[in-house]
Amino acid sequence: MTESSGEAQSSAETEADFSIVALRHARRVVIFVVGTTVCLFGVAMMVLPGPGVLGVALGVSILATEFGWARRLLRRAKQAVGVGDSKSDEPGPDSL
Repeated sequence: MTESSGEAQSSAETEADFSIVALRHARRVVIFVVGTTVCLFGVAMMVLPGPGVLGVALGVSILATEFGWARRLLRRAKQAVGVGDSKSDEPGPDSL
């Protein structure tokens, strides 16, 4: 009787692990779709009226919440623009 309850508990743990993994993958898919869509709208706004660069930056920022390649791309873009330097991240005397 103990073995069957142990198997049932193991089965429940396996199902819980599967659902956690499935939710993580679903979250990644949703973030990918939303981020890619925002990036594509940003690219379209470069030729249409609208803030195209801002749209692309926002899309990459959304993608960077989940994907390492987007994080690296965003970091490189920030360095190229000069935003996010270590000097600007430190609180100044006026912020107290």
